[in-house]
Amino acid sequence: MLVRSSGSLDRRAFFQGAAAAGLTIAAGGPGTAQAADPVQRPSALAITRVETFPLIHKLPRAEGPSTAMSAMRDTLLVKISTDSGLHGWGETADVGGTRGIIEDHLRPLLLGKNPLNHRKLWRELWGANFGDGRAVAAIDIALHDLRGKALGMSVAELYGGRLRDSVPVYAAAMNYKEGLDPETQFPAEAAALAKRGFRAMKVRTGRFDMRRDLAVLAKIRETVGPNIRLLTDGNGAFTLPQAVRFGKELEKLDFYFFEEPLPQGLNYAGYDELTRSLDIAVAGGEVLDSRSSARDHIVKRSFDVIQPDPTLCGGIGEVLFIAEMARLFSVQCLPHCFAGAIANAATLQLLSLLPPFTFGYSSDEPMLEYDVNENPFRDELVRDPLVLENGRFHIPTGPGLGIEINEEVVGKYRTKSNS
Repeated sequence: MLVRSSGSLDRRAFFQGAAAAGLTIAAGGPGTAQAADPVQRPSALAITRVETFPLIHKLPRAEGPSTAMSAMRDTLLVKISTDSGLHGWGETADVGGTRGIIEDHLRPLLLGKNPLNHRKLWRELWGANFGDGRAVAAIDIALHDLRGKALGMSVAELYGGRLRDSVPVYAAAMNYKEGLDPETQFPAEAAALAKRGFRAMKVRTGRFDMRRDLAVLAKIRETVGPNIRLLTDGNGAFTLPQAVRFGKELEKLDFYFFEEPLPQGLNYAGYDELTRSLDIAVAGGEVLDSRSSARDHIVKRSFDVIQPDPTLCGGIGEVLFIAEMARLFSVQCLPHCFAGAIANAATLQLLSLLPPFTFGYSSDEPMLEYDVNENPFRDELVRDPLVLENGRFHIPTGPGLGIEINEEVVGKYRTKSNS
């Protein structure tokens, strides 16, 4: 309550006086403290170029999950440059014309704009392409990288600072390979990963008869022992009844989660029923394209573990929003990550911002999914590759994503027909 004096000071006069006093202080008037110097930052930064780089690498033999095999690896990089010489890098998958959307629709929106106005730009990007989460994701990651470099801050620092300096890693491994039997390939690969220091690993399943695949998984568990965390990915190869039966067997083998056994392209139909039917955690959501599509599945409890991918789902900020929304429903968020070094760096920055799933001392930490299959976009693209230490990766601390791209490697793998 405002107390009136004999001069009958009213609310409007009070606030007008307070505002005038604030202006006097800011101006450093007589008898006032001098205002602190404003934080220095680039004020005239402007985007001058937005470039796309489709990369491709031929593998020695076809490999893949249960439902697909390919002898090629590919990815799409985006580079945003400014008049100051600063630039930022992003990554996504070129599916369904993503590259064309970036070049024909998003690039014109960005040219001449200040990348520090990230929030405004991000909103405009969604409006121009009818919600293509992949195209927005690549631009968003590049803008985060660029803005961090301009301000001398890591992406995590842009969000108020990281909650952890390192994260545990699980190896995304054991692809089916042409000409190799999983009975011999998978256990040997799992043993080698454990020897390298991985304390968690994910194996493909669903290509063969259920009994054959389960025998392979049992052999992997026998090989690595009880102290290695095992996960498995069905990649949409199961019907709902099959997935329920298979999941119950995974529970006996002490698997951590069962990832995407049902088809994803049907808007994850049936996943809520599957989750209710199993004790093992059901993971999914790597093809979600935005917070709105994620929200529906969080509310329905389609997954125990939701897996939005920052390179596919609108970028770093969008996945962070989804993670916080999922937390309200006690759904864990472990972002999907199966691409190159830029995707790894963006996901690491994101994981550094996610709090533990509970306040308990033994609460699970968010883990980085780390593709260990042959991938030069992971190993050659950055000048300082990640180093595994006790099953963990340290979060890069440099500005932006904290990595330096070797552009000679970009040129080496860039597809010639699209240069």
